[in-house]
Amino acid sequence: MSEIQTLENTPLPESFRDEAHLEDFMSTPPAGLVEDFAKLEGDILILGVGGKVGPTLAMMAKRAAPHKRIVGVARFSDPAVKARLEAAGIETITCDLLDQASVAELPKLPNVVYMAGKKFGTAGSEPFTWAMNTVVPTYVGEQFQDTRFVAFATLCVYPFSPVDGPGANPEDTPPTPLGEYPNSCVGRERIFQYFSQVRNSPGRLARLNYAIDCRYGVLSDVAQWVLNKEPIDIRTGVANCIWQGDAISDILRCLCQGTVPARPINIGTPQPANIRQVAMRFGELFGIDPIFSGTEQDTAWHNDCSEAQKLFGDPVIDLDTMIRWNADWLKRNMPLHHLPTHYEERAGTF
Repeated sequence: MSEIQTLENTPLPESFRDEAHLEDFMSTPPAGLVEDFAKLEGDILILGVGGKVGPTLAMMAKRAAPHKRIVGVARFSDPAVKARLEAAGIETITCDLLDQASVAELPKLPNVVYMAGKKFGTAGSEPFTWAMNTVVPTYVGEQFQDTRFVAFATLCVYPFSPVDGPGANPEDTPPTPLGEYPNSCVGRERIFQYFSQVRNSPGRLARLNYAIDCRYGVLSDVAQWVLNKEPIDIRTGVANCIWQGDAISDILRCLCQGTVPARPINIGTPQPANIRQVAMRFGELFGIDPIFSGTEQDTAWHNDCSEAQKLFGDPVIDLDTMIRWNADWLKRNMPLHHLPTHYEERAGTF
């Protein structure tokens, strides 16, 4: 353990010099993950590693267990992502996961992290959304037996819950999806649960809240609206915002918490962020008065993340730190992904 740099012995930066510095910090593993991976048998296959979250997750897995084989699979439409992963010691395989024959040729490693899926731009491309979110899990499920896995899922499978309550949890709130994308995500979950049971593969379905990076995320959305003096739709008055490094650590640790069939687990912070208060804080940092539209509603995609906190502890990075980092990033005109989260969406259209 002493040979591995962990989050606990890494000073929090005041700001990030560039994207490389940001990714280096986000991929620093906490001690709990290092301890779990020391007990986890076998190497790790990461499917859909080329997206926004995949590179830092793969890098964190490798840093937490340097002697494990970490294999990342994606189409790699951006060759720079592939090169960055390989430079970090991660093996890469170029594969179209919608090609059943190619999926069948993937190495059968004992641990699988499933990250593939379609969200952004689903309106107008519903058939492709359903193919990515249900057909690909079927191809994957057919190929892996006795495999520990964790599959990315989403808070959007829940109905809206009262924001003054504890929030939805898998035990008492069945999926009631609104819109094509959330419905396809329920399909993805059910397919993984089916194959988990029939192939004796213990797994978890990580219903992720809003992961926060400086290049995208709810806080980046709100900060940009404040900075550009654009009205902020305040009808969705809360959003659960978790630092991406904290989120991917919890998700990787879910490999040690599998059940048959796979059970959902909410990944997020103990309390959601209040959007009005977040905007006002950004206003202080930018010297700009935020503009609001609408009225806060008494429901939102609000869920109870207490199981994750019991298993993994509270997130390390607090809300104000995330706000300060995002404000600094924007003030310096640093790179953005230009992918709005649509957290304020109340009709299920993405």
